[in-house]
Amino acid sequence: MEAGRVNRRIRVYDRRSENEQQVTGKLLETSGLDFNGFLKILHRKFAIRSHETFVLVTTDRTVLDFDNFEKLQDDSTLHLLQREDQALALATEESITFKPHYNTLIRSGMYEYYASAGQKPLPYTLAELIDNSISATAKNTGVRMIEIRLMFDESLGKPAVIVLDNGCGMTSKQLNNWAVYKLSKFFRDNGTFGSKQEGYVRPDPVPRSLNSDISYFGAGGKQAAFYIGDSARMITKTVGSPDVHELVISKEDFERKEKNKEDVYSGTIKNRKVGDSSHVTKDDERFLRSLIAEESAKESFTAVIIMGVLPDHIRFLKDNFAVWTRQLAHTFHYYIHGVNGKNMSSSSTNSDHLPNIDIQITLREKPPRCPRVMNLREVENDMQTLYINTAADTFEFKAYSEQNTGTVEGIIRYHPFLYDKETYPEDPDADQVSLDDDNDDNESRVLHQARGKRPIFNCFWNGRLIPYTTVSEFDWCSQSKGAKELAECYNRVSGVLFTDDRFTVSTNKLTFIELELILKNKDTIFTRIVNGQEKKRSAPPSLIKAQRSNIQKEFTQWLKNCHEKLDKQVKFMGHMETITRTDVPVKRDQYPWATFSSIEWDGNIYKTGQLVKSQKTQPILYGRVVRFLLYGKHDGNVFATGGLVEVALEPKACYDKIKTIAISKIDKSATDEAIQKNIDKDSAKLPEILKVDWPEGDPWPQNAARMAGSPFGPLQIKILNKKGESISTMPQVSHGAVKKLIIELKVVQHGPKADQEVVSFVAQHSTTWGFWFKKIEKLTDLGKYTLYLNTMLFENNATVFGGKKLPSYKLKFTIIEGRAETFVIGAVSPSLYVGVPFNIPLLLKDGYDHSVTSPPDVKPVLKCRGLDLSYDRVDSSGITFTIFDVKARGKVLNYQQSKTYELRVTMPGLKKDTQTITISLLPGNPHALHVTPADNPITVQNGNPVTFKVEIHDEAGNITAHSKQIVRCQVQGLPLVATDCSTTGAGQLVTKPINLKMIKGEPQNLKVHFEMPSQKKMAKVVRELKVVPSTRVSRMELCSEDDENLMLRNNEKIEWLAGGLLENLFYKLYDEAGREVPPTATIASKIKVNWTGDVNLEDLLKGKLPDLQVPTQVQEARFYQVSYQDQSVSVSFNIVPRPDEPKRLKATVLQSTLKLGEILPGHINLELVDQYDNATKTLTSTCKNHMAVEAEGLDKSAVVFRWQGSSSSVLVTGVRFQSGTPGHREMCFTYKSYVERIIVKVVAGVPAQLKLVSGPEKPLQVLNDQGIATPFLVQLCDEWENPTTDQRVVVELKSSPPTLKVTTAVTSQPVNAEGKASFTVNCLSGPKGYYQLVFKGSLNQKPIPGPSVNLTVIPDPTKPVSLSVEYETNDKLPAGGILPVFSVTVVSDEGGPITTFKPAAVSMFLWKGGPSGKTPPQTAIELKCSKPMQNEKNDRFHFRDKEIPEQVGKYTIQFFLRINKTNVLYSNQIAIHVVANQPVKLAPVSQPPTPVVSYSDVIANRTLVKNMTLRITDSYGNPAGQDLDGEVVISIKNSSGEGNKSLPLFEGKANSLKINLVEGKAHMARLAIMENSPGENGTTYVLLFIPQVSMVPTSLAPFELPFRFFNDSENQRKMSELSRKKDELTTALAKYSDIFSTYSELLSLLTSHHLVASNKEADLRNELNRRNVEIAQSIPDVDRILNQKKMEASHVLRAPRRVCSLRDNFGGQQDVLGMVGHLAFVQDDDAARVISWHIRGDMDCVITNTTAAAMKIFDDTHGSQQVMALDSVYVTPGNRPMPHIRNGRMLFNPSGNPVLARDLLIFPRDQESCNIAFKSILADTILIDDLNSGTNYRKAVVQNRMQCPTILTRQGDRISARGKFGGAQNKAPMNITPLFGAPLPQHYYTLKEHIDLISQHRLTLEKRDQTAKARDEHLKSMKSPEMLQKHQEMELKKKQLEEIERQLVSTPVRPVKRSLENSGEPSSFIAKRTKQRSI
Repeated sequence: MEAGRVNRRIRVYDRRSENEQQVTGKLLETSGLDFNGFLKILHRKFAIRSHETFVLVTTDRTVLDFDNFEKLQDDSTLHLLQREDQALALATEESITFKPHYNTLIRSGMYEYYASAGQKPLPYTLAELIDNSISATAKNTGVRMIEIRLMFDESLGKPAVIVLDNGCGMTSKQLNNWAVYKLSKFFRDNGTFGSKQEGYVRPDPVPRSLNSDISYFGAGGKQAAFYIGDSARMITKTVGSPDVHELVISKEDFERKEKNKEDVYSGTIKNRKVGDSSHVTKDDERFLRSLIAEESAKESFTAVIIMGVLPDHIRFLKDNFAVWTRQLAHTFHYYIHGVNGKNMSSSSTNSDHLPNIDIQITLREKPPRCPRVMNLREVENDMQTLYINTAADTFEFKAYSEQNTGTVEGIIRYHPFLYDKETYPEDPDADQVSLDDDNDDNESRVLHQARGKRPIFNCFWNGRLIPYTTVSEFDWCSQSKGAKELAECYNRVSGVLFTDDRFTVSTNKLTFIELELILKNKDTIFTRIVNGQEKKRSAPPSLIKAQRSNIQKEFTQWLKNCHEKLDKQVKFMGHMETITRTDVPVKRDQYPWATFSSIEWDGNIYKTGQLVKSQKTQPILYGRVVRFLLYGKHDGNVFATGGLVEVALEPKACYDKIKTIAISKIDKSATDEAIQKNIDKDSAKLPEILKVDWPEGDPWPQNAARMAGSPFGPLQIKILNKKGESISTMPQVSHGAVKKLIIELKVVQHGPKADQEVVSFVAQHSTTWGFWFKKIEKLTDLGKYTLYLNTMLFENNATVFGGKKLPSYKLKFTIIEGRAETFVIGAVSPSLYVGVPFNIPLLLKDGYDHSVTSPPDVKPVLKCRGLDLSYDRVDSSGITFTIFDVKARGKVLNYQQSKTYELRVTMPGLKKDTQTITISLLPGNPHALHVTPADNPITVQNGNPVTFKVEIHDEAGNITAHSKQIVRCQVQGLPLVATDCSTTGAGQLVTKPINLKMIKGEPQNLKVHFEMPSQKKMAKVVRELKVVPSTRVSRMELCSEDDENLMLRNNEKIEWLAGGLLENLFYKLYDEAGREVPPTATIASKIKVNWTGDVNLEDLLKGKLPDLQVPTQVQEARFYQVSYQDQSVSVSFNIVPRPDEPKRLKATVLQSTLKLGEILPGHINLELVDQYDNATKTLTSTCKNHMAVEAEGLDKSAVVFRWQGSSSSVLVTGVRFQSGTPGHREMCFTYKSYVERIIVKVVAGVPAQLKLVSGPEKPLQVLNDQGIATPFLVQLCDEWENPTTDQRVVVELKSSPPTLKVTTAVTSQPVNAEGKASFTVNCLSGPKGYYQLVFKGSLNQKPIPGPSVNLTVIPDPTKPVSLSVEYETNDKLPAGGILPVFSVTVVSDEGGPITTFKPAAVSMFLWKGGPSGKTPPQTAIELKCSKPMQNEKNDRFHFRDKEIPEQVGKYTIQFFLRINKTNVLYSNQIAIHVVANQPVKLAPVSQPPTPVVSYSDVIANRTLVKNMTLRITDSYGNPAGQDLDGEVVISIKNSSGEGNKSLPLFEGKANSLKINLVEGKAHMARLAIMENSPGENGTTYVLLFIPQVSMVPTSLAPFELPFRFFNDSENQRKMSELSRKKDELTTALAKYSDIFSTYSELLSLLTSHHLVASNKEADLRNELNRRNVEIAQSIPDVDRILNQKKMEASHVLRAPRRVCSLRDNFGGQQDVLGMVGHLAFVQDDDAARVISWHIRGDMDCVITNTTAAAMKIFDDTHGSQQVMALDSVYVTPGNRPMPHIRNGRMLFNPSGNPVLARDLLIFPRDQESCNIAFKSILADTILIDDLNSGTNYRKAVVQNRMQCPTILTRQGDRISARGKFGGAQNKAPMNITPLFGAPLPQHYYTLKEHIDLISQHRLTLEKRDQTAKARDEHLKSMKSPEMLQKHQEMELKKKQLEEIERQLVSTPVRPVKRSLENSGEPSSFIAKRTKQRSI
């Protein structure tokens, strides 16, 4: 078999002839065949003649050729045809597999976890299938037809669901991809051969994201199909294809394959001609024949046929047809109706985005039922349609989030309130509230909660609804954050959010993943959209809060406008008072309620006392209005959406009830006559009198006297109406409930203070007896009585109804007492205490419990079981007999549980002489302390605390608990401890651990004292403690089991063989008494050693310690320690390693580099070392005679061996090489059997020429004023072109011709340690043309020739040369408005735009006045650039939403670009003219002083204003009415707003005047009041100037001028002068206040800046201190340290180090990482040599990220450069352990320090990509020290039955993965190129970090000093004499102002009221003030 061929079989169907064809194809074996070989087999198998024409195509109709044949997979299917478009006369079958993609695993956790549940998802499974159809029809040019057919007609076959569309269809490959579960569109390869299909391309943004890109995850269609039924048949055809592809997958087929052990995820695609239904043979599927017959009329289509539909689904789809079609119409509303949705009131269409999608649902059932057909376009009650058509206004916005770059568009719609109902639509599927619900709580606060608790926003993804995700609200549209007066309006909004697919949804498209979390993030910015334009957008992060504030303000204003303009409400009038409603069940809703006397509702006025009728209540109510109620505090007339009305039901005699109902339930159609008629009709017969009968005789007369206990009754009662008829119920009116009547019997005893009810019964009516009361046997209480019989209502026991008292009856009588016979015990305290005296009162009674006096000389007897009782004395006072000072003693329960006792009291001589009471007895007062344990002494181990239990007993020994029962315990020598026994009477005292120094293990005694400080008389308790030695570990010993004499003492130092093992160490533990403590598991777990962390607990239990490995290097003593319990007990010792026996000869060379022909500087040292390279010092002085050396080209005659006695070593000198090429040479030293090899480096000779080693790619083209990024690297060479390193050679760079200006860091420099000089051209400036760069060298004034480089200078497209500004020049600029959008383009050197600058680099300056030179003045305001909008071109910067200055005039704008830290660019200055904004108010040109007038006859005293000019201005005070004419109406009003004051009149007795308003101005020469004008003396009035202009859209605010009025000229003069002074002082104080406030604010700002700078400087200083960097406190010292660090870093950077000699011409290009040799550094020289040699064939390979970049290099180099693309490389994720490690444990202990070779690579950049590249190149290659270690390692790995990778040794050997080693091909030479370079030392990076920190510290020092200086200067100015003088002046003026205000207040006025004589109305008439409307 040829190399590279794969095993594969191909099935071929012969369909050339339409007559005779094979049903099944032939399976051809093509293993090892190319296309030509395959054709030979094809000719033979199908008897194809040599001249016959045929074509081979795949099932996708791709013609097979040589290249495509190589890409065919095993079990592929081909068609053998006469021509490419030939139709298949007979269907074929294609085998496919559809194993789930790995995305099933990696994405399932994200999506499925969020999938919602708990709702009926069947409609949304149909939506999944519609999604696929919408995506399939996305590119249709005509109508996009989608049809769902529900085939539930059993006469056509089994039930089925068919989803049919006229979309693009699928090829067989695409159909195969569809079958793979969760093969998302992002991973699909839709072509048979990948080159024919493109990958997924995201659609361009469109409004509402209606991009049809909603078939997404590769899971929804299959999930939906198998949720609906148990099989899915896909039938599809693409445009232009003659074939129809058909695939069936079913649950039955899957189960069959699993049972038969077949491949479950395999199947066949049937390829057939159009309309061929010959394969449909089952009767259950006969409906398919008609479906297939429709194919011929379709150019392309896809049909999904789902069978085995579950019965529950069929039932749901039939019974709920309207419901689920409505849900689908909601889901795809905007795809069906366009971006604006379905607006049924508008005839316009969406011309820009005209919807062309028709989704039709057909439900076919068994006849005679007719098919049901519904086009979703015709649905008019889906929620989006209802929202759109009930909304009166919309608020559109966009959201931008830093967490997600996706688009979010939002719409909020307002549904207004219309008189008595909300227009917010109800969900047709939700449960509706009954209209007859009589609960009016929904109008208690925010009336008619339209939306209620439902969320605001539905969420759409790529234009389709995500049904289970809603967003409740955002902060800016939340009711909780909004205005309280608009609270009800927040529930009248609905909303919708539109997102694109950058926001993730679950695979079933039921829920968003993190939409709400992202949008509610604090960094999300919301901007409003007005007329399709974004109002405000680009806010930097620091202004996000302001941005949120803006959107909230705009939304609140919009909501307010909607409320005022759109809501039709109820007007409440005649405010009465604010009350608290206790009838409201929720307490917080009880207050405040405003009451009103009338309302205006829908044109009707309802008032208090007006007759009303209710509607939609049960029952219908009739009555009179009491008052109207509205929740909240209101004053004046108020508009609201609803409220409550209190109705007093009529007739009152029948109801007597006030009912509160909603205003909306008033029947507006009812008339007063109809209401009154019903009231009169309800007036019926009412109860009048009671008739009382005594059935058994002996009636009691009035005022009768009877003995106690006499029987009373029985009684029979009847209720009679006025007609004498007996009734038992109240007359029933209307449809109200029947009110039953009952009779209440009461017997009331009249006492001296109050009456007492002694008997009370209620009788209900009986049909036999009427109202009957049984006999009252005994009335025993003495006194006067009255019998009351009252008629009451059964439901509420009311005796009055409708204002009328119900009938009643009254009888008076008296009861007298009898003789005493017994006694009762009076009240005794419920809780008694042991030993505490108490009293027992006794009451003597007659036979009926009447109190009597006690008989004389009675001595009571007290008895109680279990208690000892005694008493002191007895006393009798009237009817009370008392036993004094009774005491009880005995055992009781604890303090929590009282014990009850039966106390018997006997009174001798009475008829009933003994009574018993129950008493509860508790412990008494504290008496003694009880301490346990009672042992004395108490034994305790040293180191342990002692626990005592204490109890407080009363005098009977019971535990008692009282307040302040603190018990203290004092142990000798220990702190005092205490416990609180106040709660329980007992407690526990735990002392501190007792730690005594035990002497010889003898115990010691201590005293313990107990006392209770609050009970001084209580005796103290003393105990004795006996402290004995503890058993805790206090000492440790270490010994060796092997050497009895080896006892390791603490801090002992011992010698041991280097690398040796100290084994069998044991430890012993002893307690305080010297007893050995045997190890336990607990003790062993606390034993720690410091030489290993791997301890064996079983060995520790035996007392054995881990073996100690002695260090291999002879060095100073090493510290070791064994400790117990965190080193509380430990033994430490030191081990000094000593060398072993000699192992090898070691050669040390001090200088390993020499020139050819020169003697090696320094010497080579030879010595014998042990196996760990420790010097053994075993050489002797005669050994030099036995030493020899060999090397290629070595001059042995010059070599000398010298003995060194001090170090017992031999020095070798005179090493010289006279032949060979530069490179590494191996020197071999021998002594006896010892051999040592070293490598020396031989370098070239005298420098003779310069060579260009590397530079930029040619031909070289350089942008003007730009540098050359790639440096020129020049190498110094000898005459044989060997690189030399003579640093005396100076290299110079010049240009030719000299018109080209070259800027470099240095124009000449010496070569570095490698003989190289690098020149980086920072800038080339000159005219466009051709130039040369010439390199020349010199050594001791002798020239050295060098190379030259040709280059071309071209214009720089990245160099900014100017700023181009575009804006709408015709826009007016009203003050305070928004400037037009300024678009700034950075123009390059070649004239094109530059897009590389960030928005932060561009600023806009604005200042008042004209242009000022080339730069802005210092007073200019800087404005930042706006953030770019979505889909906005990035070739310009935009300045949006910048505010226009508030003052009119000329301004100048200039734009600024910061190119870098030093270079800036300004635009031309732009002059603008700011004009006034809209007119809003009338204001004076200059504010006049406060007038003071009197009714004097002197005109000057009556003058209000003089020479005052008023003008119309905007809100900022700019003149804005130049084109407005009209009038100004002048009037006077009270300043307090009260209407009962007399108002002054103008001259001519006028109460108002008019003056002309011309061109927005009105002038008054003089305005005065009339002589003897009315008005109240000393009153302040307001002069009101109201402009009347007809041409303004909104009314203008009037100007108000307060003035004071007096009725005498003297007061007027004084007050005028005082007012003038007050105005002057107020103005002066305001100026002073502004000055001091400004100074204070500036001080706070400067202080804040200084603190920030100081804190930052302190942080950096601490960081420098932490890193041990020298810290300077002054700028010069910082500069000195910084320069030292920079010089040190430069020195490190220039130090010689190993570099890769390869020239990388491709590094830096797009998607190119670079050459392998330049991608990594290797620190170790030996490792670098052997790894570089091992992959020498890959060192010059260029690594790219993409195949496209690799192909570009391949093409550019004509295939001469080897490349590798990482996107075509797969490596196993993660890092596998080395072979000697398995499951985290070492299989064996390898020698030679093995390590993965790739772990020695250091990647300076792109670490992740480099890891992949080198993991592919090096794989698991291992690096080890030497060959022996390598062979041993490989042997051990193989013995563990594992593959061993290639092994390299630091000596240059290689052991291949197959085990081969030795030979030249497995030995790295000493001198190889190229080599991996060496990294910069870590010290260099440390220096760079230090330099950065020091530079930052310098800046912070400058900032700190500057802020401190600014603050000090400001403080100095604040304390200057000028400022102190201003403070004094301000205080003086304050006092003057206070004095003037006092005079103004205290000025006496006459308490008379002036009025106009003969003015036409009496002076006593006071006009009522019109109540103002309150909103």
